[in-house]
Amino acid sequence: MSSDRPELRDAEARRAAFAADVQARTGIDEDMIRTLVHTFYDRIRADEVLGPIFAARISDWTPHLARMCAFWSSVTLMTGRYHGRPMQAHMPLPVDGSHFDRWLALFAETASEVCPPAAADYFVERARMIAESLELGIATARGLMLAKGDRLPAYEAP
Repeated sequence: MSSDRPELRDAEARRAAFAADVQARTGIDEDMIRTLVHTFYDRIRADEVLGPIFAARISDWTPHLARMCAFWSSVTLMTGRYHGRPMQAHMPLPVDGSHFDRWLALFAETASEVCPPAAADYFVERARMIAESLELGIATARGLMLAKGDRLPAYEAP
């Protein structure tokens, strides 16, 4: 453990136990996360719907992929490696509900191809929650209140 403070040691121990449990149940590890992230974003870049949105904002993919690996490591294994603000990064994007559907479809397809079933299910469950949260957050930033089941309407530039 890296700290002399008991509360930090306890948190680190809980994180390690959580990661060990997830790894035992799903097989998820840093190598699997890297494979999933890199394969998924290769598909995103080639996608005719999502590719242009990403290409307009990301010129150097190396740091983005590293950030996404850290993000998914934090989401799935509670490693705490990601330190960012995904909502702020996604708020200005010209997206609607169909973009989230496409993102989720590509993610689920990729996860099912590169991960064992238990890991794919675990990743996709979290991806759905993340997509829903981002869609609701973007809607709110645009002054919209989405009811359960409502989708983010087509983007209209201010």
